[in-house]
Amino acid sequence: MGRRKGGIRIALVTCAVLVGATACGGGGSDKASGSGSDAKPSGKPSVSASPSPKKPAGPPMLLETITPQTGTTVGVAMPISVVFSNPVAAKARATVEKHMKVSASQPVAGAWHWFGDKRADWRPKNYWPSGTKVKLDADLTGVGNGNGRYGVHGYTHTFTVGDDVRADVSVTGHTMKVTRNGKAVRTLSINAGSPQYPTWNGTMAVIDKQEKVHMTSCSVGISCDKGSPNYYDLTLPWDVHLTQSGTYVHYSTGDPNPGSGSARGSHGCVHLSLSDAKWFYGQVKQGDPVTITGSSRAKASADNGYADFNLGWDQWLAGSGSGEGTTGTL
Repeated sequence: MGRRKGGIRIALVTCAVLVGATACGGGGSDKASGSGSDAKPSGKPSVSASPSPKKPAGPPMLLETITPQTGTTVGVAMPISVVFSNPVAAKARATVEKHMKVSASQPVAGAWHWFGDKRADWRPKNYWPSGTKVKLDADLTGVGNGNGRYGVHGYTHTFTVGDDVRADVSVTGHTMKVTRNGKAVRTLSINAGSPQYPTWNGTMAVIDKQEKVHMTSCSVGISCDKGSPNYYDLTLPWDVHLTQSGTYVHYSTGDPNPGSGSARGSHGCVHLSLSDAKWFYGQVKQGDPVTITGSSRAKASADNGYADFNLGWDQWLAGSGSGEGTTGTL
């Protein structure tokens, strides 16, 4: 399904949702940029900030968003995602990374990776251990971005990694297996994308969730013709958001009893029955990994939401200025 244009705008104070999201967008670009269309601040920041005691050497280097929101509990696949207001030159990225220190209550190997010149994500080599407490201390005061701008604030975010909740979706098997801390919880019947509008493969960390989302086929370029069999304009419940390009796990009135018996196929989303969609909505949180296999489509790009684990570790390090490191100790 496709969501009405004008995605959610999230301030630095809130959990980061990447804007421009449209649901079940089978007709959208195969790569949604995570570096140029992230949320704009619309309220007061919650990060700790203090002005530089000295006059900066040039215009300020500021951050638009830090994800996740400070004080939140997230899933094991959640990266730390930092979005800058202005481009950071390649020559300055290693220095900027070294001033964005990640500490944890138990040592974790990880690294920063740049998506374009404004977004930098830090992810562990493997998933976070459940129960880990994490702190980002971005001491950017006086740090240059390589383009004549200098940091004037320090930023601190803390969060906790909660239960290890995972969902594994088999497109061909029409099932979603949900586990919590390594133990099977439930296996649900699903329908994924049709051959014309296949679902992304790969692992996508939950971006956010909403009880209702207005979805339209026109907003994702599928069809604006009300006479088309692919036209829809619906408000649907229990929506778990997976990609910026518009993949959701949710209930659809057009596919009320998904599974191998119906196998109708969606416009790219994963459909659950109404009761299963409500149950799944209540189980997952931002950062929980949903892994989809068996689709004819490629893996979602790593910056299409928070699909960071779709890159192998060598690929991840290739986009890092300072390379692999181990978290500091909390």
